[in-house]
Amino acid sequence: MSHTFYDRLSALDASLLGFEEKNTHWHEAAVMIFEAGPLRTEDGGLDFEQILNNYEWSFERVPRYRQRLVKIPLFDHPIWVDDENFNVRYHVRQIALPQPADDRVLKRVCGYLLELPLDIDKPPWEVWIVDGLENDRFALVTKVHHCMADGVTGMSILQTLLGRRPFERNGSPKPWTPRPAPQRAELVATELVRRVRAPFELLAPLRRPNEALQEARDVVQGLMQASKLGWRAATKTPFNPDQVGPHRRFDWTDISMREIKDVRSGLGGTINDVVLTTAAGSLGQYLREHRTATDDIDFRTLIPVNVRKDKEKNLGNRVAMIMAQLPVGERDPIARLRRVVETTQELKHSKQALGVSWLEGLADRIGGRFFAQLSRSATRNRPFNVVVSNVPGPPKPLYFLGSEMQAIYPMMPLFPNQALALAVLSYAGKVFWGFNSDWDALPDVHDVVEGIGEQFRELHAAAQSSASSREQSTITPTRS
Repeated sequence: MSHTFYDRLSALDASLLGFEEKNTHWHEAAVMIFEAGPLRTEDGGLDFEQILNNYEWSFERVPRYRQRLVKIPLFDHPIWVDDENFNVRYHVRQIALPQPADDRVLKRVCGYLLELPLDIDKPPWEVWIVDGLENDRFALVTKVHHCMADGVTGMSILQTLLGRRPFERNGSPKPWTPRPAPQRAELVATELVRRVRAPFELLAPLRRPNEALQEARDVVQGLMQASKLGWRAATKTPFNPDQVGPHRRFDWTDISMREIKDVRSGLGGTINDVVLTTAAGSLGQYLREHRTATDDIDFRTLIPVNVRKDKEKNLGNRVAMIMAQLPVGERDPIARLRRVVETTQELKHSKQALGVSWLEGLADRIGGRFFAQLSRSATRNRPFNVVVSNVPGPPKPLYFLGSEMQAIYPMMPLFPNQALALAVLSYAGKVFWGFNSDWDALPDVHDVVEGIGEQFRELHAAAQSSASSREQSTITPTRS
């Protein structure tokens, strides 16, 4: 006898599904570039069947690949169920570019692929295999709806396809049988019981009054800190059109991790501080070039913060969205880094993430619709200008079967009044930057990309100069 199965989306996951609109499709993505030689067939093409087989093996470790979304009747809350009509060939697709295609051509193609919506009636993910890149390379353009995974779990999902050394997949995985979804009456009854129990679960911490009181204070403090910025509009900039258009440009660059660590060692701060400082420098330079004053600007970034506990490995989203002001008006790189460090230190000691996380938990108990409406209302008020997401990736090279991954450029989706999102991912000695932008609002987004390199070189030079000055000051003069 088959057992029924479903998995309820958290309030945060459901709210991200609710962000899906006509021009803002809420999938995250990555463009991974590989050496093609080990996967070439005798006729010179890519071995599509090998690639497909590797994906099918990974489904055993990530069952979500074969699940689709449905709604609980009456309550309208989304759940995951096994897709009885799942066909991997619908989700994994192959195209070839006119050879030899350089990165500029690939970027344009990726912009088109990433602006297309996912089919929400099927498991919400797809992969495009892009062949024909110069220097005998190919790309995997992966798209996963944000309700299915955040940056951390998205990276974990990708690593089910990859190995730390070249490997083979011999044979096919065992046949898969979808589990039937519960009947409508069972879904409604289970959800009704959940809603009835919710008030009692909210009162449970009162059994520990001292701990509950301290937690309540921290939560209130966190909510006040979040609302201080969240309900006041940031300064409007070229990065914030009234409405985002339907077309995307996707661009990228990378920076040496060793050089970032040089800056950290020479000037202080963390790797994330160096990333934010570099981004602030480039964004500020772009604004000034577009006649936007930056001296007294209230420019903010939304920063997704991972709130998972050490052993928590569930899929879905476990992030708190916190906001911070970026010193885009500070032109001196050392002073800008110091201001960023001050801001991030304040965030670390603030309760902002705790307050947002508590609100997400409350929404889980009383119904996700409340949280979704609150989130949409808040973002439409323009509480931030851009998103900067930074996810740590594996420090050593990874392989897709026999092919080494040479680069990985992440992508974050756009909010309705946000024309640029920066996603950063470290991998194998480099930090890879992905820039998702609205083509109509930011046709010259490459100026921001080039600015990243320029601003980081200034910061790196300042760090080297500072280190050299310290070395000179420690030299003891000798007597003649």
